[in-house]
Amino acid sequence: MHVAPAGHPPTVRYRRAVRLVIAKCSVDYVGRLSAHLPPAVRLLMVKADGSVSIHADDRAYKPLNWMSPPCKMQEAPGVWKVVNKAGEELRITLEEVFQDYSYELGIDPGLVKDGVEAHLQELLAKHPETFGEGHTLVRREYMTAIGPVDLLLKDAEGKSVAVEVKRRGEIDGVEQLTRYLELMNRDPLLAPVQGVFAAQEIKPQARVLATDRGIRCVVVDYDKLRGMKKDELTLF
Repeated sequence: MHVAPAGHPPTVRYRRAVRLVIAKCSVDYVGRLSAHLPPAVRLLMVKADGSVSIHADDRAYKPLNWMSPPCKMQEAPGVWKVVNKAGEELRITLEEVFQDYSYELGIDPGLVKDGVEAHLQELLAKHPETFGEGHTLVRREYMTAIGPVDLLLKDAEGKSVAVEVKRRGEIDGVEQLTRYLELMNRDPLLAPVQGVFAAQEIKPQARVLATDRGIRCVVVDYDKLRGMKKDELTLF
């Protein structure tokens, strides 16, 4: 844990720590769209996954602007440059730093699945062909250094497939699977590992992010997996 005196420029912190900086700053985003935030006091958040986000004192959890990983951050006195793999740049110009604070959060166990989500995972483990012909189950709850992957499968060609199962698929679930894939693809016994994001419903924003990261989305029918047939007689 570290608190920098007010006015000191940002410095490199712990690799796995979350970093919170309160500073008067302006922000410019240059990419497919350009955006500018004029000088104001804001909260800058640098997370262990490499993401950088800028927050105001409103809008609940939603940042004013952000850069998702993978990206690289370069720090110089008074300026942060955050660049993603597409070459888009988030430039943060620091006029005055009031607090610069880092804290090691450690490994997060992740969300505890509710009854439906846990049962959905169990059913998909029994029916790995849901993800494609020839898919077979290797293990449920495959443990990584940052938590368990719901399902580890092999496809028809014998390649590894990591599946994250959610009842409702949102951006947080895609981020979670991205971190798992980053670690698993470093293991020569598993790599290359394909990611699959499976849910009863997948939000459009989550689908866009997953597709951008090469993760396949699969919408699953919970009732069908349970062997329940929908009523054939309907009013209309």
